[in-house]
Amino acid sequence: MNVKRIALLASGSGSNAQKIIEYFADSKSIRVDCLLSNNPDAFAIERARNAGIDTLIFNREQFYHSSFVSDWLHLRKIDLIVLAGFLWLVPENLVREFEIVNIHPAILPKYGGKNMYGMNVHKAVIGQKEKYSGITIHYVNEQYDDGAIIFQASCPVSEDDSPETLAGKIHALEHQYYPKIIEEIILKIKKS
Repeated sequence: MNVKRIALLASGSGSNAQKIIEYFADSKSIRVDCLLSNNPDAFAIERARNAGIDTLIFNREQFYHSSFVSDWLHLRKIDLIVLAGFLWLVPENLVREFEIVNIHPAILPKYGGKNMYGMNVHKAVIGQKEKYSGITIHYVNEQYDDGAIIFQASCPVSEDDSPETLAGKIHALEHQYYPKIIEEIILKIKKS
């Protein structure tokens, strides 16, 4: 049986990466093959290594001005790249060569774009007195948070929510849905 392979890209703590790794740990058909990071101090790297998953650290030059990352992913026969708290814009060569998905901590198209990540999003949502927030899982293209939407889920924003309490609600949605939606997406990908 052909095993489908996931590459995770993460820049920070990696709580979504951890949930994805755990979700596919016992799968016979899908494997988290590797985790790549632009941040050598990202806790996501330690999470991956603790799970026995290969890691690769790259710099801006390697990511944007060479085929270093792309070559490594092709060598590992990656079927799907999953952004799990990855903060850089993905270069055109990777968008062209791979299926890539991301999760955004708001209901796009609102509160998306450059610098709209993490607490910046939650502060903006609360600042605008929104009644709901949520998550958007989408394909990645050459623009921030602009690819085709795959899935959205929402949660209420209460009057006494802080950015931190809202972040907790959003993390719960991310952890509940992201691995399942990744599984649905990767099972539809035909091996080349």
